Amino acid sequence: MPRRRPPPPDEGRTVRAGCGHLAGVTARPAPDGGCEECLAIGGSWLHLRFCYECDRKLCCDGSPNRHARRHALEAGHPVACSAERGESWAWCYQDETILEPIPPSLN
Repeated sequence: MPRRRPPPPDEGRTVRAGCGHLAGVTARPAPDGGCEECLAIGGSWLHLRFCYECDRKLCCDGSPNRHARRHALEAGHPVACSAERGESWAWCYQDETILEPIPPSLN
């Protein structure tokens, strides 16, 4: 399967000035399982994201139901991290900004 690129990034692949939602985002393991919403309705997904605030694992914009985007808008949790193996980036749905790579946790 070809590796999917994240949403359109800034040229420098850093947080745009003015996006405070990505401040303090650090790498951490993605929760187990598939898209919670797709599993509940018998749907399918292409790639998985997880909400940085509540750890819900949901499907990407390339998936038929776009559950991660819907969750970000409805719950007010703008930051989603890639849940794909080998990827380390986060996306702010509100500001359409990428952070790549996610810095490791300092804990």
